[in-house]
Amino acid sequence: MTRAQESGVPKTVGVIRVGIGGWTYEPWRGAFFPESLAHRRELEYASRKLTSIEINGTFYRTQTPSTFAKWRDETPDDFVFSVKAPRYVVQKRALAEAGESIARFFDSGLEELGTKLGPILWQFAPTKKFDAADFGAFLDLLPRELNGQRLRHALEVRHESFMTEPFVALARAHEAAIVVAADSPHPQIGDPTASFVYLRVMGAQESKPLGYGAAALDAWAARARALSRGQEAQGIDTVAPRAGDGAARDVFFYFISGFKARNPLAAMALLERL
Repeated sequence: MTRAQESGVPKTVGVIRVGIGGWTYEPWRGAFFPESLAHRRELEYASRKLTSIEINGTFYRTQTPSTFAKWRDETPDDFVFSVKAPRYVVQKRALAEAGESIARFFDSGLEELGTKLGPILWQFAPTKKFDAADFGAFLDLLPRELNGQRLRHALEVRHESFMTEPFVALARAHEAAIVVAADSPHPQIGDPTASFVYLRVMGAQESKPLGYGAAALDAWAARARALSRGQEAQGIDTVAPRAGDGAARDVFFYFISGFKARNPLAAMALLERL
């Protein structure tokens, strides 16, 4: 909590967190992780260079409470994870029927992350089309809190049928953030719909020592600052015409995909600018 929050004064700027997807990737040896670093210490190391990490392993398999507790204990007090929801939920043909699967996910031990639990990322396949009734029923199933802690949900949709004002309005009504997919072939929906912003930036290049050039990193730093202040961010497309509303929002910014070996370096370079 900031001093402004403690005093009851509204925030004028949100917290910007920058990170990567996962922390286990062999090409990061030497480029990011020291060659001599023990594999069991990779999360410990990465969490002291970055301010957030997107956990991807939860998409593929159910984790245990002891695993979440281990991750919590290996990271600094002010570190935050985002957690990718499991594929057995988001790949259902009828999302309205995902209630039991959602409950199983939240009963798997997520509460062990405590205050380090950030947004839950719901990533849908590129073939998943927008169905207002089904998607609305799915959003109704998402829990708003876990053991008294408010939950934040981020929706990554990858079909162009979601690029409509009704979807934006639906997400806003449920206070769910629409993931801003950048430097990628996926639709970009930058409309603010929640108290936070979630970006997945996917254009790191092998030819750039830091994944991105200096000008591109400067531009992303400016966008992140603008979003944290509730201002319009140049270069981010929206579906509905909407000026900045001035509402402070926390920003979760992840370098994902692209030339993955460069992503940690890009994240550190962005943090330096911020």
